[in-house]
Amino acid sequence: MLRKLAVVLSLCMPAMGWAFNEGLGDPPSQVERQTPTLAVGGFLEAAHARDLQALPHYLSLSHLPAEQQRAEGERLGRRLMFVMDRTLWLDFTHISQQPDGGAPGTESVTLGQVPLGRGMRDIRLRRVVGADGAAAWVFSEKTVRAVDALFEEHGSPLVERLPTWLFVRPVWVLELWQWLGLGVLLAAALLVSRGVEGVARRVAERATKLTKSGWDDQVLAASQGPLRYVLLAMLATAGSRLLAMPPPAQHALDLGARSLMLVSAAWFVLRFVRLSASFIEEKVVTGAGADVGRARGLRTQLVVMRRIIEAATYVISASLLLLQFEGVRSVGVSLLASAGLAGLVIGLAAQKSISTLLAGIQLSITQPVRIGDTVIVENEWGWIEEITLTYVVVKVWDLRRLVVPMTHFLEKPFQNWSKVSPDILGTAEVYADFRTDVPALRRELSRVLREEGQHLWDGKVEGLQVTALSERTMTLRALVSASDSGKAFDLRCLVREKLVEYLGRQPQGLPVVRAEGLVPAEAVGSRTAPVLPSTGGRNVVVPGARGD
Repeated sequence: MLRKLAVVLSLCMPAMGWAFNEGLGDPPSQVERQTPTLAVGGFLEAAHARDLQALPHYLSLSHLPAEQQRAEGERLGRRLMFVMDRTLWLDFTHISQQPDGGAPGTESVTLGQVPLGRGMRDIRLRRVVGADGAAAWVFSEKTVRAVDALFEEHGSPLVERLPTWLFVRPVWVLELWQWLGLGVLLAAALLVSRGVEGVARRVAERATKLTKSGWDDQVLAASQGPLRYVLLAMLATAGSRLLAMPPPAQHALDLGARSLMLVSAAWFVLRFVRLSASFIEEKVVTGAGADVGRARGLRTQLVVMRRIIEAATYVISASLLLLQFEGVRSVGVSLLASAGLAGLVIGLAAQKSISTLLAGIQLSITQPVRIGDTVIVENEWGWIEEITLTYVVVKVWDLRRLVVPMTHFLEKPFQNWSKVSPDILGTAEVYADFRTDVPALRRELSRVLREEGQHLWDGKVEGLQVTALSERTMTLRALVSASDSGKAFDLRCLVREKLVEYLGRQPQGLPVVRAEGLVPAEAVGSRTAPVLPSTGGRNVVVPGARGD
């Protein structure tokens, strides 16, 4: 009989109202508990604002003695707020805004579950009848009884020892003590990461000195900087767990740490590719000796491949960064779902660009031109200065830059003067009299090459030939060689100048004009006018005429 009476009284006590949180008195006017949404929002507002008058009224404290309900309600309310902020992120759109909890006869609402030990603990609201006879929603007795155990697992004793002013209304989702702790954590992580990087680099430098390979040196040089930020991200992520931040803040910090690690990894790859390309080029040039063509070919391949790897690194890194954001992933899924026709249109529109890109890859493999080659393109003479994935820059002799599409070198003919070797032949033509001493002129050419043009002539080819005759002159062509086209041009100019100068000093060097029927030389009797031999055997004088 006593047991049945106790059950009946327990069912009737909430209805009568005088037994519910009787130690707290009437709730303040700011306490709103008519719906589950108002109850949860009011509790969090009072807890964050440290409204100790309103906070206990959102908890079911009837199981405690009346004289302890006020103090225990304040303590348990703060602890429950701390646990919920860090383990249970609420979506208010899923919490009922109806006084009956969303369905008639509903007596309790589950907000979520929090890990406790090896199981999960429900965080629940229960519908009760207050002293004024109105229905109210409060945190259930089972939830209140589990607050201390939840706080022991998810809380920190430091929280209750910090000054109260550090727990004012949060900015975003973090309280003041968490913002301060986050700043101290990031500063400490940066200092520690710099220190660890310095120690690791000293150890690695000593280790690399023990090896003959140069690749470890390139890895070490490329890691300077990226390693520091990877350590910073790892330390910040690990240390943030001590601050017990709410899920949104912890997620944002983890997202920033992952992004920093991705950027650092991409930075390392870009630096390693650049340093490796320089290392390979230097090593091949040193080993190749005088094989300049091989060195230029390798440099061309390295430049093109480096640009391809850099472009791929940028695309992959950007994709991985964007895939971390839920909104971007949704957009990506939508784009993929509707990419049928759009992909066809984009493919047709980008056909020219794709063909140009493929032409760049083909050029790096077949190498019709290389960086440093001397070419004639579009009737312009110059050197290959830069090769990209889509165009080639030709440095013209007068310092202009000719930008040529990549496909031009695969579809149209052009001259490459240094395809096999930069060595080149040059010619210098002069016009001389029929009675010019050609052997003497050959000796003069030999003297010019060995004494005045030794810095331009490579010593391989030297020759002088009579290549043509006209009714007045004969054409002499000097053939010389140089190590590259630039020296060949300067050598041709020097040879032409010196040969003309030599011919001018000879009595029968430069071309002369022969004529008949002019004034005889005997009639003039002076040497003021040149004497020209005629075809008839007589010498004639041309008054006022020059001897050349």
